[in-house]
Parts: sequence; C-alpha cells; structure tokens
Amino acid sequence: MSEFPPCPKCNSEYTYPMDSLLVCPECFHEWNPTEMTEEELASQILDSNGNVLQDGDDVVVIKDLPVKGAPKPVKAGTKVKNIRLTDGDHNIDCKIPGFGTMGLKSEFVRKA
Repeated sequence: MSEFPPCPKCNSEYTYPMDSLLVCPECFHEWNPTEMTEEELASQILDSNGNVLQDGDDVVVIKDLPVKGAPKPVKAGTKVKNIRLTDGDHNIDCKIPGFGTMGLKSEFVRKA
C-alpha cells in the first residue's frame, strides 16, 4: 500500500509523486495534495467575517434574530458555546441560553 492518498477521481491506491504533484496511473489525473479540492472548499461553513467554523467553536450572534413562538428575539451579542455543524439551510445546531436548542444560519454569527 502506498503512503500517498488515493486518487480523488477514481480512488486508485497506486498514486505516485511527480515534482509537487501526485499522479494516478489508472486515470492519469494529476493534483496538488496541498491544495483543497472544489468539494472541500464548498463544504466549508464560514461565519459572517469569512472565518471557517468547526464543531465545538464558540460564536456570537451579530444581529437580533426573531424566534417563531417566542416573545422576544435572540439579542445581538449573545454568546453561543459548543456549536455543531450540519447540512441544510440552518447549518449550525446549538443551545442558546434562555431559548434551548435551535438552528442558526452561519451568516448571522461570528467566531468568538
């Protein structure tokens, strides 16, 4: 087994280095292992300032967010600890003090 990662196109394990690139002998795909693929870039979740968010990060709400069925909104400046990233429209699952568990959109928070 090779010490190099498998080919991202055909998943062949027989990749080899050539200069700064890795090459697949089966499908002839060449790629730079230090660059992120388009799929990896698209799957990153960014906050309102463009910082990459990860599971377990702490974030701060940047504007008042109305909550359906609640008498008051989530106020700007509310700190939310230990977020979990998910797929979908609301890409952050978290517990907000005074509101409980809810989903947030990443564009309304910034990394704390």
